[in-house]
Amino acid sequence: MATLLSLGEPRLLTAAEFLQIDFGPDLKAELDNGVIRMMAGGSRDHARIQANMLIALGTRLRGTGCRPYGSDMAILTHDASVRYPDVTVDCGQPGDSGADRYLSAPRIIVEILSPSTRTLDLGSKKAEYQALPSVEAIVFVDPDAETLVISTRSETGWSDSLPARRDVDLSAMNLTIPHEEIFARD
Repeated sequence: MATLLSLGEPRLLTAAEFLQIDFGPDLKAELDNGVIRMMAGGSRDHARIQANMLIALGTRLRGTGCRPYGSDMAILTHDASVRYPDVTVDCGQPGDSGADRYLSAPRIIVEILSPSTRTLDLGSKKAEYQALPSVEAIVFVDPDAETLVISTRSETGWSDSLPARRDVDLSAMNLTIPHEEIFARD
């Protein structure tokens, strides 16, 4: 008769170890404080809003040295966490350390909220993003209410707007994205 052996606590991964794992084309995961967390696919509204943000940012950022990336590009938030925001504006240069696997100088992060990710996005992910010195703004998009919360860094710390139907005003990068463009359905 076989017995179950106690193997103790699982070993936590580092960000460097996690980035070496190939999950294949059908699986997506993040590293959350050393633990692999599988990620589910998004809804049609989620994909539409993500595409709208990428198009709007790409047009406005052309020629600035910064560019928007979708959720295929990672951000190392610390030694044991790797996140894949829905949209990231990065101003790092090609050839920066790890540039083919993760973004080196994220300035704006966009997370599109869903019932299954809302608590994580507004909790530990937000804190991790705010700890990155290059991040100037984090935009949380609620697709159901069509509202935004914008968290911005200033000399005195971080401040959050109230949830509202508003334009994304990113004065640090001198750009504005109208609410109608973010939630456009055509």
